Amino acid sequence: MNILDKIVATKKVEVANQKKIVPISELEKYPMFNRKCNSLKTNLQNSSSSGIIAEFKQKSPSKGEINFSVKVEEVTKGYCNAGAAGLSVLTDYKYFGGTLVNLTKARKTNPGIPILRKDFMIDEYQIIEAKAFGADVILLIAACLEKEQAKNLTKKAKILGMEVLMEIHNEKELETVNDFVDIVGVNNRNLKTFDVDVETSVGLSKLIPDRFIKISESGLSDAKTIGYLRENGFSGFLIGETFMKTDNPGEACKQLIMKL
Repeated sequence: MNILDKIVATKKVEVANQKKIVPISELEKYPMFNRKCNSLKTNLQNSSSSGIIAEFKQKSPSKGEINFSVKVEEVTKGYCNAGAAGLSVLTDYKYFGGTLVNLTKARKTNPGIPILRKDFMIDEYQIIEAKAFGADVILLIAACLEKEQAKNLTKKAKILGMEVLMEIHNEKELETVNDFVDIVGVNNRNLKTFDVDVETSVGLSKLIPDRFIKISESGLSDAKTIGYLRENGFSGFLIGETFMKTDNPGEACKQLIMKL
């Protein structure tokens, strides 16, 4: 069983348990459930946008602990002040140290910026949960979804007024991209081995229809690489570890954006 398989197996158990603790009927009563979502797609289409989607990520299966000495409110506020186009907040606890509480804190601290819930979404319940806790965008990972399952989850997000980032890693996974998707992200990290190669984005860019906003994820750390990816059709760049491994992630984000 590879890392992704283990994560998905864990997630199925977690979601089943969470449904019993907080039913959908309760989530729909949460204050943020009926708020209008901010648009990440619009921000990335803006010609003056930095394109940076800055991530709050405290650990990972491949790197272990990254940074537990910072607060989500301070980091995400720093990202916003630096000029990030959007935020990404990890909510998987076991493998990434994330929580839904962090998502809500980021939302309350930064009401006007689009926030992506970064997790392994396999059930409609998680989409409703994302909306209730303040997310504007959900991540769907093609590697752990069947084509029809991906379509159903995407439709549910659109019904709730949310945007969808569909993450792919190879040409085969493009089959999960449907007309309800807003943004297609290419993960340069193979989720089965956790190896990283930025050329994964470049190779797949030509195969992604131009009607989709394209973003590149993982292994991004400098302005030169981002410039190279822009030349190859990308308008968004999801960066977490590069910022989070520093003492001041917001300042690290600011310095990178200044170089773009």
